[in-house]
Amino acid sequence: MHLDGMKIVVVGGGIGGLAAARALALRGAEVTVFEQAEAIREVGAGLQVSPNGFRVLEALGLGDALRAVSVQGRAVRLKDYRGGEVLRLDLGGLGSRDYHFVHRADLVDVLAAGAREAGVKIRLLQHAERVSPGARPDVTLARGVDVQADLVVGADGLHSVVREALNGSVAPFFTGQVAWRAVVPNVDGRGTEVHVHMGPHRHVVSYPLRDGSALNLVAVQERAEWQEESWSQRDDPEALQAAFADFGPEVQEMLGRVETVHLWGLFRHPVARAWHGAGTVLLGDAAHPTLPFMAQGASMALEDAWVLAEALAGPGALEARLAAYQARREGRVRKVVDAASSNAWKYHLSFPPLRWAAHAALRVGGTVAPGKMLHQFDWIYEHDVVSGG
Repeated sequence: MHLDGMKIVVVGGGIGGLAAARALALRGAEVTVFEQAEAIREVGAGLQVSPNGFRVLEALGLGDALRAVSVQGRAVRLKDYRGGEVLRLDLGGLGSRDYHFVHRADLVDVLAAGAREAGVKIRLLQHAERVSPGARPDVTLARGVDVQADLVVGADGLHSVVREALNGSVAPFFTGQVAWRAVVPNVDGRGTEVHVHMGPHRHVVSYPLRDGSALNLVAVQERAEWQEESWSQRDDPEALQAAFADFGPEVQEMLGRVETVHLWGLFRHPVARAWHGAGTVLLGDAAHPTLPFMAQGASMALEDAWVLAEALAGPGALEARLAAYQARREGRVRKVVDAASSNAWKYHLSFPPLRWAAHAALRVGGTVAPGKMLHQFDWIYEHDVVSGG
């Protein structure tokens, strides 16, 4: 089924919303994106697009544009917090080598340009206050303007008004962890690798961005209490440095370059029970927020966008097509969300004998069977929604 003339409103101009907008417009829909910010942009930080997400960008005709603004990842190196190497995984061993590190703003720029090229209308400074599902769903904007469509796509993230319309309000719970994000100059010429420094109750992830001139930093610490859930809370770089003062020279040198840093609490949100209702549907974080410990947030949103567009182009009534989308995606994203939620403890072992034993096991595994260590993630990276996965 072609989507010619179908009027679709996408609430949210982030990664999932813009990818869905292009995918739907290429199938003939008339798509408008409502974004509450004054510009299509994201908080300045990096992300990883693994092969499963990159396949969607390639299928959308944006693969070369992404390659031009990203760094192709070559390896993941796990290190003890004092600096000793524990394990190196060569990403070249993946079936697809398109594993990319990209500045979030650069990926959004690629997707926004692709959406506009496909005929999508992007309307800025449009805050959706309420969504009313129905045969002709209604979006109420902040200025009291009501907009109707054939379908409303909720790509409006953690605090989604579309999700609330379908599922009611569910309070998230604090995971006991906070995270700092920063981008610093790559003065040491770090190669195309992810470094993960693992310490008691904390870890630091770093990797290059753009042309390799910058490093993205994510530092996670266990903490008993937290009040805010925000991507935009500023913190003092000295607080970050103090929290990791016992880490080795490599980490100290990186943290010493931090001038601007954001801090936020990591909260666990349940996967939405209902992803769709009358004329409404969710994707990305609005449907299934995930913690950052598998680096799959962007790729899951890209997969959602492709599958949603493909399902909508299929046969049957709209409700059946939306149900097919949820059925195809829900099991996979629940597995990814659960994997991310259970992964952090592996980086934070605090009991010295246990940490030593775990790191020793990783070293042995990396030496004896490095391929097996890498291919334990095939269920994520080799998944191909473009080919029907």
